[in-house]
Amino acid sequence: MKHPKIVESKAKIRFQDCDPFNHLNNGSYIDYFVNHREDMLIEHYDIDIYKMAKTLGKSWVTGSNQIVYLRPAFLMEEVVIQSELIYYDESNLRVEMRMYNSDKTQLKSVLWATFVHFNLLEQKREKHESNFMELFEEIHAPKDEMLFEKRIKSIKSKMYHSV
Repeated sequence: MKHPKIVESKAKIRFQDCDPFNHLNNGSYIDYFVNHREDMLIEHYDIDIYKMAKTLGKSWVTGSNQIVYLRPAFLMEEVVIQSELIYYDESNLRVEMRMYNSDKTQLKSVLWATFVHFNLLEQKREKHESNFMELFEEIHAPKDEMLFEKRIKSIKSKMYHSV
């Protein structure tokens, strides 16, 4: 079975996640991105990180996040979130996630999230099993830019040249 490299879902910006200006609160962007990725892992890759944690004592924990806010997301706006695996090694994953307006004509935010495969029982880093490494090889979508700042500069350059 062929797995998609880029997965996509829609979300509606909710009142409790907004600031007094009816913009999505900066910290809430990460919640929307992570919820999207968790749902997409189950839907497209049959990976339930919570079931894994409960049954195997292994899952992924967040190692770091890098985020840029390009345009505000507004209260009750429907947004499109995309994500893809841009880097992996024996125990790390880096996922790029992008939030757009509903017709994907405006990029609102970009997140690079790094996840560490972790043994919850032993409280230490874990190596990915071979079945995961095979999946990661299939869905890996590397970017030319390996630094977040260079990636954002490239994205902005493409945004302004396509206007």
